[in-house]
Amino acid sequence: MSKRILVSSLIGATALSAVAAGGLALASSPTEPALENGSARYAAPSGGSAGSFTYTVDVSDSSGIRDLKVIAWPASSRLDPTESELRSGETATCRSVSDGTARCTYTLEVTKRAAAELAEGTWYVTALATAKDGGTTFVPRAATFDLTR
Repeated sequence: MSKRILVSSLIGATALSAVAAGGLALASSPTEPALENGSARYAAPSGGSAGSFTYTVDVSDSSGIRDLKVIAWPASSRLDPTESELRSGETATCRSVSDGTARCTYTLEVTKRAAAELAEGTWYVTALATAKDGGTTFVPRAATFDLTR
């Protein structure tokens, strides 16, 4: 083999190795989950029935969804939870709806007694999605709803 062909082959092999290594690095780094079509709803207790708060959202990530943590809080409280605080929040129930996408629903029963203690007005939902590859997305105001009695 001539030196020119050998050098060209080595340069080509080196370039392909670099591209492959870069592709592997990209494939193994965590991606951030995406939250779409989120909605929050509060239903006040009535008669002898308890009320409820429900937050539903579609969460997607190429690696799949590990969990979704949720917290609902009144705007008047100025609570504004952080990502680290939300890690110990309530966990939504997530069901796979397609490859990499799950519909996550968090439901909380609200008794008449509890409802009487809740602040009326605007409430926010804060969410923290975690993908199976470890990627996370923190959404400080994933949804807004009004709580009235």
